Amino acid sequence: MNELTMLLGCLSCLLDSSTLRQLTAISEALLTMTGRITLLGISRWTGKGGSYRTIQRFFVKPLPWGKLNWTLAKASVKASTGAILIAGDATTVTKSGKETFGLGRFFSSIYSRAVPGIAFQTLSLVDTATRKSWPILMEQIQPPPKPETPAQPKVAKTHQRRGRPKGSKNRNSRDVQPNAEMLQVQTMLKTLLGLVGDTVQPAYFVYDGAFGNPAAVQMTRQTGLHLISKLRSNSALHFQWEGVYSGKGRRRTYGERVDYDNLPATHLKSEQTHHNIRTRTYPFKAIHKKFADPLNVAIIHKENLKTGKTAKVILFSTDLELEADDLVDDYRLRFQIEFNFRDAKQHWGLEDFMVTRQQAVFNSANLSLFMVNVSQTLLAASDEAGILDLKARYHGLCYAREAFKILPETAKVINLGLTH
Repeated sequence: MNELTMLLGCLSCLLDSSTLRQLTAISEALLTMTGRITLLGISRWTGKGGSYRTIQRFFVKPLPWGKLNWTLAKASVKASTGAILIAGDATTVTKSGKETFGLGRFFSSIYSRAVPGIAFQTLSLVDTATRKSWPILMEQIQPPPKPETPAQPKVAKTHQRRGRPKGSKNRNSRDVQPNAEMLQVQTMLKTLLGLVGDTVQPAYFVYDGAFGNPAAVQMTRQTGLHLISKLRSNSALHFQWEGVYSGKGRRRTYGERVDYDNLPATHLKSEQTHHNIRTRTYPFKAIHKKFADPLNVAIIHKENLKTGKTAKVILFSTDLELEADDLVDDYRLRFQIEFNFRDAKQHWGLEDFMVTRQQAVFNSANLSLFMVNVSQTLLAASDEAGILDLKARYHGLCYAREAFKILPETAKVINLGLTH
């Protein structure tokens, strides 16, 4: 497989010759094999030098997966004519048993509930020109520790007076405490920014509604990035005050509260109707009492003209100069990372691995995303329409190579050329 060997040859400066040879053999096996992707399954599809014991040794090695992924994606990202976003999301892998490292209960959007398994936090570089996502960093999310002390009995609440408690002080809205997930994402963001260096300069970090809160905003701004996310549908937003100052007291900050059922027509920017679904977009600057700074908001209001049912999505960015169309499109591009998870689970074994130790779990999950980048690079240089076509070609080449081994060494040359 010359194209695969040439592609992975650029990783020689990051891996020793033995590890690079093992990674090439494993990558070729993943492109060729069928069925569940486990260590034993991989060893059955590798050639000479890819025994089961060799595969086991590879999966317990500490490997620089972030640098490997960035090396594969660097050429495509650097040549892009569009902006580069950083997208983040978490994915849950269901697991049974009790021995897998990091096993706990995590929410799964597929099952719409918490399920037993392990979870991973992922950061990806999204190219707005090609609309492709290149996963770079992946770390495991640890389950919250179980409380050691028994729950205390509930104490009846005493009646308190209205207003601020005596002796309390004003709170700084920027002084918020991010949770463990946000701290992990912040560390990963700093690592990713240091990894890409001056090659690209992403300005926006896109995450789903889990980061639509003041703590996530402050966490993102501390890394020098602007956040694009989604607010709750009942968020208490206010218009900015645009009245005349009376000359007495403090200037007003908050205007009228945003009524989502009666949005002002002056803020309507676009309206489209498709299949009896009317979509209206309302961009404006808004203020939330729990956020330290104003927000650039874009409300997408949809209405079914037949049934009269309505729905809305409230997107926001901390960049007040970002256009509404770009804000909506950037958040839409966040879903490209979901396609990475889909490919990793369906084709590259993210749901299949059966290892239990910490390093092996980490390597198995990162290998699946590494193969996402490998397949995207190979598809860009070939005529295949998708991963299934790519794997079918490698599968056919494998059987053709085995068929040629059966031929005797003294076999006559078969000439398929046409004679005149």
